[in-house]
Amino acid sequence: MNKIELLAPAGDLERLKTAIRYGADAVYIGGKQFSLRSRASNFSLEDIEAGVAFAKQYGAKVHVTVNMLPHEDDLQGLIEYLQALEKCGVHAIICASPAIMMCAKQHAPKLEIHVSTQHSVTNSSAVNYWKRKGVDRVVLARELTLSQIEAVQGDSELPLEVFIHGGMCISYSGRCMLSNHMTLRDANRGGCAQSCRWKYRLYENGQPIHDEKVLFSMSSKDLMGARFLPDLIRMGISSIKIEGRMKSTYYIATLIHTYRMLIDEIYAKGSIFDQRMDWYCAQLAKAENRPFATGFYLGMPLANDQLYGVNGAGISGEYIADVIAYDSIHKTAVLKVRNKFDPGTLAEAFAPHEPLRQFIISEIYDEDDMRLETANQPMRIVKIPCEIPLNEHAMIRKVIDKKPIE
Repeated sequence: MNKIELLAPAGDLERLKTAIRYGADAVYIGGKQFSLRSRASNFSLEDIEAGVAFAKQYGAKVHVTVNMLPHEDDLQGLIEYLQALEKCGVHAIICASPAIMMCAKQHAPKLEIHVSTQHSVTNSSAVNYWKRKGVDRVVLARELTLSQIEAVQGDSELPLEVFIHGGMCISYSGRCMLSNHMTLRDANRGGCAQSCRWKYRLYENGQPIHDEKVLFSMSSKDLMGARFLPDLIRMGISSIKIEGRMKSTYYIATLIHTYRMLIDEIYAKGSIFDQRMDWYCAQLAKAENRPFATGFYLGMPLANDQLYGVNGAGISGEYIADVIAYDSIHKTAVLKVRNKFDPGTLAEAFAPHEPLRQFIISEIYDEDDMRLETANQPMRIVKIPCEIPLNEHAMIRKVIDKKPIE
């Protein structure tokens, strides 16, 4: 049985490289054309080519989203764009429009075609329809329960991909019209203004019915489906997907590092104990900037799975530095500051394909070896004594709970 694919998001070339270094089997990215998430950095053709070349060094693949639902005047240049992606060595394109899918089959046949979750595939008959159309994979709708996913998988003739982690839509997989109605920014062409997260005053018969001090908003908690991963592996799901092309490098590194370890442990041991799964979920929570829920995996989300009256987003400040270099002779690490930290901080380093390691930051020095009382300027280069050898691609975060790693 093939190992389940870990599919990571990447909003630019730096995040693509981070995802692959930290263990992603494949990354999905958006180009400058025909892609949703228009506010993501997105890739030029030159960046896509560079990303594919980097991925191949690690045996990884690059998928490109070509997932807008185009209007008539959006199709100009499509053939040339698809052929350019094929020439770059892109493995697959993710599509929602049948017109784009069939165009790719005719004009760029080396590209795999993956049906986007925007197409809301919820049953095996739809999957097998796409099989007859010659596509290669289907990304299931996010509105399926675990038992429904298993039923679809059992009768499907194509590999299936499911979302395991990340943002959820308050509507039905991107079919909300609020943004388009209020701002003329079309969610299905990449311009969603996330109107569900805005603050609203509620009125009935012209009278306010909501506390003016806490205005109303509505959105879904983020999905964390790690606990269902053993079931998805058992079913034979081909790929698990993390949402977040607009998320930070730290967010991607934390999630990919953790899911990579979790997948490998499940395959190595055949199962995973509840205590270990609790530990993995705690590691995933270190990337959290909005509360988590289980999406539709356990059934229809309830009120507690939504965020009402609050945006829910925030920055924890746990991520404090990147490792730039390590001097093994003098046992000194060179760091780029991301968030404030002081001498005496209990820190945790995580790096590609390495276990978590904790240490005390006893002293901090600037580039001229002058001692600092604090490191509080983002992007400043500092030095710290460190007995633990640190990978140049490692990231450093504060240990908030002060519990030993397992």
